[in-house]
Parts: sequence; C-alpha cells; structure tokens
Amino acid sequence: MRNIQFIGLVLVIAGSFLPLVHIPIIGNWNYWKLDHYLAIACWILTAGALFGLVNNRPKMVRTFGFLLIGLFIFTLIAIKLQSLDYFSFLPFKSWRDTFAGVVKLKWGWILEFSGAFLLLLTRKTQTYETS
Repeated sequence: MRNIQFIGLVLVIAGSFLPLVHIPIIGNWNYWKLDHYLAIACWILTAGALFGLVNNRPKMVRTFGFLLIGLFIFTLIAIKLQSLDYFSFLPFKSWRDTFAGVVKLKWGWILEFSGAFLLLLTRKTQTYETS
C-alpha cells in the first residue's frame, strides 16, 4: 500500500505543474499561475502526507488526503466564482454565464484527484517489512 500512496503523492505534485485551467487568449494555467497561496498549500499538504507515509502513520496520510481533496474542491469553486466575477461588468446575466463558460478545466485535475484518492487507500493496521 505504501507504494500506491507514494504514487498518489507523485501524481498530486505532478498534477500541480500540469495545465489545470484553459483561458482563451491567455492560455493554460497550472496551480502556481492560478494562485500562489493555493499552490503552496497543496505542496505543504503533500509534504505532510509524505511525512505521515515515511513515519508509518496511515491515519495522518488519510487526513492529508481528505484535506487535499477539500483544497481541490475549494479551488474548483473559486475558479468558477472568479470567472463569474471577472465578467461582472457585462449587463446581462446570460452574457456573464456565457463568457464565464469559456474558462475550461483541463486534464491536470484528473491527476490531482486520482493522486489524492490514492492517498486514501490505507489499511487500519499496516505492517511493513524491512529488507
């Protein structure tokens, strides 16, 4: 199980550098371009999960996995609200919704969420053998 969780950590870190949002004319944005503080929070939570994984604390790894999923959901909601707010100067709500719809989510989110869900794959009692 540790190897699967380690792969989950790698997926979360790699996903943060991949395109997460596509904005026409501007291009693709990763976590750092979306918001520096959210990117740092993602990396700190991943480091906490790595600490729990290295020190054989499955409850800690699961907790950080849930926190990462919460952070990703918060980020998706923030992207939607920010795109609606960005076009608030338009006079009609239908226009705002249409222009806010041009902001598209990219494939990096698949790696982010799959990595966080892999962190949740733990047994209650884990015994690790040393070779």
